[in-house]
Amino acid sequence: MAAEEAGGPVRRREEVAEAVARAFRLLPAAPRDLPPPGERSRSPARRISTDPDTVERDLLRLVLTLVELLRQLMERQALHRVDQGDLTDEQEERLGATLMILHSRMTDLCAQYGLTMEDLNLDLGPLGTLLPPSE
Repeated sequence: MAAEEAGGPVRRREEVAEAVARAFRLLPAAPRDLPPPGERSRSPARRISTDPDTVERDLLRLVLTLVELLRQLMERQALHRVDQGDLTDEQEERLGATLMILHSRMTDLCAQYGLTMEDLNLDLGPLGTLLPPSE
């Protein structure tokens, strides 16, 4: 029985090691892993420009992307709590109103700086996009 318990953590570590190895194989680790300079990859990742004229907008885009990610995580957590029945009706109403106001404010900020909500969804290359597709 002790041998079975010892085998469990060892097996789990091996599974984690295999998963990490697979993840690192997806990401280019060295220049030799990247396509040649004249050749494009299947889906080029959008990158934030480092142009001095747009640095403020690009930094704001990055900050808004992080805020939007956190907003979506909070929204999912709120929906989970509503589904679990952890909240009173009043708490559900306040939470819903707060999330709607936050989404509205995010949309306003994007419009103010000439961004769309889709601009905030950064392409992470082989990992896909940062945010789930909008519905």
